[in-house]
Amino acid sequence: MRFALDELTVADAPQAWEAVGFEVDDGSCVLGSVRIRLAGREAGKGITTWSLRGVDDGDLDGLEIRGSDRDPPDRAASHANGVTAVDHVVAISPDLDRTVGVLQAAGMDLRRIREAPTPAGAPRQAFFRLGEVILELVQEPDDVLERSGGRDRPAFFWGLALTTPDLEATVAELGRRVGEIRAAVQPGRRIATLRRSAGLSVPVALITPPSAGA
Repeated sequence: MRFALDELTVADAPQAWEAVGFEVDDGSCVLGSVRIRLAGREAGKGITTWSLRGVDDGDLDGLEIRGSDRDPPDRAASHANGVTAVDHVVAISPDLDRTVGVLQAAGMDLRRIREAPTPAGAPRQAFFRLGEVILELVQEPDDVLERSGGRDRPAFFWGLALTTPDLEATVAELGRRVGEIRAAVQPGRRIATLRRSAGLSVPVALITPPSAGA
């Protein structure tokens, strides 16, 4: 596999992630094979950049990328909220076919395109494998395109889905900072979403692991 996700830079203060049960050391949080670097709100909003093993620095249709030659973390931290890994990173494109073409031209592994709407109204999604993590690229809905200036804008990072083996325990730990558990789009999996009251600048969903062989 050519590419693997090494690190995501998120414009949150370390204290914000500590407050929702993540172990943070020297400004970074380890989730499985991925480091989350917490750069503070002055860095912007949400996910600002990512680093991948096996690629040079550059820009992929608006998704700023940095190359990395670091090995994966030796051991994932133990988090009080029960989260163990990054399941997938969500990015949004005003023109899904255009962004898919750019990512494929860079050598990324397109697994499939889903021609069905999400509960939030996105009409299509494309999925790329980045080591242990999936990049979910979402087509911006038509009504949002009309309000936001059409298809000529770049793609952008949107949110994260984090794996927790015991979703009920995680939701109980977070209390009112997380919504109700519901069925996920992925068959057999369940999901809950952190509310804005959790204090993070990036949308975060909590999801059960895939079933064996999925």
